[in-house]
Amino acid sequence: MNAFPDVSKIRYEGPQSENPLAFRWYNPDELVEGKSMKDHLRFTVCYWHTFRGTGSDPFGGGTMLRPWDDGSESVANACNRARVAFEFFEKLDVPYYAFHDRDIAPEGKTLAESNANLDAVVAVLKEEQQRSGVKLLWGTANMFSNPRFMHGAATTCNVEVYAYAAAQVKKALEVTKELGGENYVFWGGREGYQNLFNTDMKREMDHLARFFHMAVDYAKEIGFKGQFLIEPKPKEPTKHQYDSDAAACLNFLRAYDLMDYFKLNIETNHATLAGHTMMHELEYAGMQGGLGSIDANTGDLMLGWDTDQFPTDYYLTTQIMLVLLKYGLAPGGVNFDAKVRRESFEPLDLFYAHIGGMDAFAKGLKVAAAIRADRALDKFVDDRYSSWNSDLGRKIESGAVNFKDLESYIMPKGDSAKNASGRQELIEHVLNRYLDKVK
Repeated sequence: MNAFPDVSKIRYEGPQSENPLAFRWYNPDELVEGKSMKDHLRFTVCYWHTFRGTGSDPFGGGTMLRPWDDGSESVANACNRARVAFEFFEKLDVPYYAFHDRDIAPEGKTLAESNANLDAVVAVLKEEQQRSGVKLLWGTANMFSNPRFMHGAATTCNVEVYAYAAAQVKKALEVTKELGGENYVFWGGREGYQNLFNTDMKREMDHLARFFHMAVDYAKEIGFKGQFLIEPKPKEPTKHQYDSDAAACLNFLRAYDLMDYFKLNIETNHATLAGHTMMHELEYAGMQGGLGSIDANTGDLMLGWDTDQFPTDYYLTTQIMLVLLKYGLAPGGVNFDAKVRRESFEPLDLFYAHIGGMDAFAKGLKVAAAIRADRALDKFVDDRYSSWNSDLGRKIESGAVNFKDLESYIMPKGDSAKNASGRQELIEHVLNRYLDKVK
């Protein structure tokens, strides 16, 4: 197989390189905080955008030039596509990939036929994994594309659709285990509502929790040891999705006794749609022990939908890596849930896009590590909260005082509290200096 004859294995050439088919910042074996870049970042190519994306949009059909793909929904074409995918993974030098079940194998007329198709392609993926050493970060089931899921899958109003979704996830869990997947993701693409007048929200949420508990039970039954992940998103395609942001997901997991089994897969573009920054969503999940993995992309702030563009902003990747270095990421990874633009239709553009994203994260990793090594932001935080290191602060934080005690303390003092500057502008200058400083 030689689907990319003009591309050799992508190598690290350093920041001065002008070769667009080389890494400027991503050096897989370079140690950062005692661990290799490869192990920190755990880069992952998503199968859906990279090998199933056509470039279509609401105003026009596909544009992508994919010479290896005959356009059919045959198993033979799916198997050929899988071999091409592994050629891409190897030349890009990524350790992981991720997929939905319907990305890798065509859906049949019946569930039994779909499962047989999946088994045929999984055999090829397994062979390619063993040959190449590339591993599966996570698998999942597509429960949003087929019209049967128009009302949702695990939150559907139709009990037979619910049963179908359960059977589909059962099979997806089996093949994820067979391929050594380190995680299993749930993205509730249609788990939400369009109209509350015809929706029993409590019943739907209860059904969703029951679905997740059944998944946990089946994973135990078959010996799947991977981490379960939920991917938050507020809207699109539904008016409101139940997994709208990190806070909603964690509240749901606590309410239904699922916190021991699930973490979150946070995506930049979804954070933006929820009205948050990626750093906020990561920090919120991380501080509560719920950060599992990330989808690495970005949106266009001039557009109000999920554009899934490749990340190239060093400021963004530095923010992300500051949080990931703080809380850790494994067994999750940095998955490029991103797609080339409709106009970038040649196979070579897939390499340019991923190389740019990988370099952006590698640069962000190095900048974040330098900031942490110098404790450049720690003093700002320490100074801002210094009053809490007093005897009074320690008593409040330990629960040793109440409202009456605090009233007695503050009453004779009057309005004596003196605030210090937050130094936001100075902090922004410091970050920019580190962006310039790291070579």
